[in-house]
Amino acid sequence: MAHDHHHDHHERDHAHHHDHSDGDWAGMAPLLEAQAELFTPLYTQAIEWLGAQVPEPEQVVDAGSGPGVVSCLFADAFPGARVVAVDGAAPLLERARARAARLGVADRFGTLAGDLPGVLDELDHPADLLWASKSLHHLGDQRAALAAFAGHLAPGGTLAILEGGLLARFLPRDIGVGRPGLQARLHAVEEDFFTGMRESLPGSVAETEDWPALLTAAGLKHTGTRSFLLDLPAPLPAEARDYVVATLSRVREKAGDALDPVDRATLDRLLDPGDEASVHRRPDVFVLLAHTVHTAVRPA
Repeated sequence: MAHDHHHDHHERDHAHHHDHSDGDWAGMAPLLEAQAELFTPLYTQAIEWLGAQVPEPEQVVDAGSGPGVVSCLFADAFPGARVVAVDGAAPLLERARARAARLGVADRFGTLAGDLPGVLDELDHPADLLWASKSLHHLGDQRAALAAFAGHLAPGGTLAILEGGLLARFLPRDIGVGRPGLQARLHAVEEDFFTGMRESLPGSVAETEDWPALLTAAGLKHTGTRSFLLDLPAPLPAEARDYVVATLSRVREKAGDALDPVDRATLDRLLDPGDEASVHRRPDVFVLLAHTVHTAVRPA
């Protein structure tokens, strides 16, 4: 999954991106869908904000769509638009098509399987709105990818990239187990893991993550930056608690060895369903995170 690395800040979080070496799409798709569904309030706010900038797009492209949860939100928000979900994992696009059919938008919903950004050359029409949610950071040369994305915009079209924001918090500073401040230390190992993920990508280029500057370098005019909050306070519903468990399990699996022994032991208790102190059972677990969206327009 792509989400190998990160979290939420970077994840796509489990929901959007994937690492094609993982392979078990059938097994992972429900997790990706559940996360995107949980984040729907955040995505809905972002799409509403985009709608003020791009009022009646004819073609919306979701670059790195995963199973199409957000693609279908675009179809709902823009009833006059054709939506194209683009992803490297064909099985996830099957889920996207099934979702579009269930929601009654299949007649204006298409999919395109292949690796970004090159697969965009297969689009029939340029995009009035091209959305890339945590997919760009899975591409080695982000500057070149942004230039490619920009090249698939219609004149006056908008590119919206979701990158950065704030990593998810799930726990109070002092959880009564181990050393207070665990969440901040988990974020530190996640950031290092994310750096390693980026460095290991084919053709990886280190880039200062000044997204407005990178959009400008791609020949676009930066038009806005805004962050959207997902605020799910305790007590959490089951699906939100499942997301916390899945995310912390991923951190343990991918970056747990970077923690000191005390923090590793604390994380193991948090993930033990039999432990009263675990995130499976404790009443004080919450979800608080922010995603940042940057927009830019191709000059007409």
